[in-house]
Amino acid sequence: MDSDTALAARLASGVEAAFPAVVAEHQDRLYSIALRLLGDRRDAEEVAQDALVRAFRAMRDYPHERVAALRLRPWLASITINLARNRRRRHDDRQPPAALEPLLDAGFEPASDGRSAPSTSADRRETQRELAAALLRLSPAVRAAIVLRHVDGLSVAEVAEALGRPEGTIKAQVHRGLRELRTLLVTASEPSVSHRSPMPAARPLAALEAVR
Repeated sequence: MDSDTALAARLASGVEAAFPAVVAEHQDRLYSIALRLLGDRRDAEEVAQDALVRAFRAMRDYPHERVAALRLRPWLASITINLARNRRRRHDDRQPPAALEPLLDAGFEPASDGRSAPSTSADRRETQRELAAALLRLSPAVRAAIVLRHVDGLSVAEVAEALGRPEGTIKAQVHRGLRELRTLLVTASEPSVSHRSPMPAARPLAALEAVR
């Protein structure tokens, strides 16, 4: 029995008693999903908190058998996606933030072996800034599919469940989104008027693979 199945069983026995475990298990991933969709730390925190509140209220009103049958990861992701989408609609004139540290702080960075030289670490962070910026330039539908599949790690079936789309549509959106990200990253690596040295295309593409 996986952890979510066991947690759903505990919730069915008593939502109030078991819900703190839901918060401990899922609050960081819901924040990360919202942050990558919205690009704003404060909005992401509010969306993640609201998603948990709504989940609690819903489960409290569900019959025990329905709570026990919940697939928590895609169900909670679906609530978060819908709240983020609604918030985005209210701020549809928002531009991606100039500073992308919130995304980096949330872990949008490949694992380090602890032996990287400072210059390599700096290069990696620059790569992640470009990757995060590229992610925010995708259409909302494609971005949501990419975030759930390759950042949150849901299966194609779980992403389809969370977003209410056919699995074939999810596969196509993920494929197209990865292709668009690669194009954006290659474009970002081309020489510009910036004084910094141009980034070789291989490095941002490798970083993209690291979050798949």
